[in-house]
Amino acid sequence: MQDINIGQLIFSKAGRDKGNPFLVVEVAEGYVYLVDGKMRRLDQPKKKKIKHIQPTHWISHDLAEEIRSYGKLTNADIQKEIAALVEKNTEKEE
Repeated sequence: MQDINIGQLIFSKAGRDKGNPFLVVEVAEGYVYLVDGKMRRLDQPKKKKIKHIQPTHWISHDLAEEIRSYGKLTNADIQKEIAALVEKNTEKEE
């Protein structure tokens, strides 16, 4: 089984949200809880089976620390971080 971490960027492999990026806010037995700051907000994360996600190696360590410490994190912060991670890492691949 893959190692999934809080603050990690993942892409959905199944369901209506297939192909969409999310950040992991919690990992529980066989499941992850995901947010994107838009449809899946911090107050209602999406519970998804680990087999239905495509993890990346991209992790926001600052954001992960905020999540762990229950800091003042907003949905706008989540949206900005997802956009930054996707943009930064797509540039690397080109």
